[in-house]
Amino acid sequence: MWVGRRRRRAGLPDEWEAIGARTIGWWRLLDDGERERLGRLMEQILLGKRWEAARGFALTDEMRTVISATAALLVLELDDQGGDPYRDVQAVIVHPTTVTFRGARPGPAPGLMTDAPLSVIGQAHARRGPVIVAWDAARAGARHPERGHDVVLHEFAHKLDMLDDLIDGTPPLPDRAARERWIAVCTTELRLLRMGMGGHLLSSYAATNPAEFFAVATEVFFGRPLDLREHKPALYEVFGDFYRQDPAARLTRYLTRRIAEGPHPGPARPRPAPPVGTPEAEDGT
Repeated sequence: MWVGRRRRRAGLPDEWEAIGARTIGWWRLLDDGERERLGRLMEQILLGKRWEAARGFALTDEMRTVISATAALLVLELDDQGGDPYRDVQAVIVHPTTVTFRGARPGPAPGLMTDAPLSVIGQAHARRGPVIVAWDAARAGARHPERGHDVVLHEFAHKLDMLDDLIDGTPPLPDRAARERWIAVCTTELRLLRMGMGGHLLSSYAATNPAEFFAVATEVFFGRPLDLREHKPALYEVFGDFYRQDPAARLTRYLTRRIAEGPHPGPARPRPAPPVGTPEAEDGT
């Protein structure tokens, strides 16, 4: 077994691999090389960012492992692109559950303000701001990736989107052709969602704006890759090109191997995602 055989990593709990295997549904899909790179990225995230817990709340090894591992999965193949892909994340702030924000902020229509309470499970602030996540949502998303909802993937995807100082649903892409292809595919899918013709994979929240479309589609790309590849192949392709990962192939290899080994528990078959019940803030949540 791979658990416990790697060198100790500074900043990671001693049992980080055992915790990951026990609490993260997609952990078993990674090969040894991917787990090794994941650990290195987790180490960078844990040591390079300020970690805080909400008042009266304490961070545990499980929290740090689950959140840093999920954030690391997102950039598993992007860390050789020059610099830290999370260089604009100064801090990770963990709350026990849904956070309610109060105070004046921009309203639902341009030029309007509102002071209505806003309940969120995550938030990503621009301009080197923090990522805020609710632990109960992060834990559920990691344990059940087949649901296609993961607040950590969602918020850290926003931070990738913000790398070019824009929150427009188009992360930094290698060239003009890739950018044009990305915009064409994502614009088409966003338009279908707004027309009520986008299917069941992407929640209605993805239709809010291009930034939320990117974050929601990222959750589905990693959580329900076989369904996304089958029902929206063009969208799966552009996300695979950007993240430089093929999670559908990764899941297929795992399932094939487990079938060959005989009957035993495995990842649950993806089922339709529940509707999003928690609104999120407007600056990238």
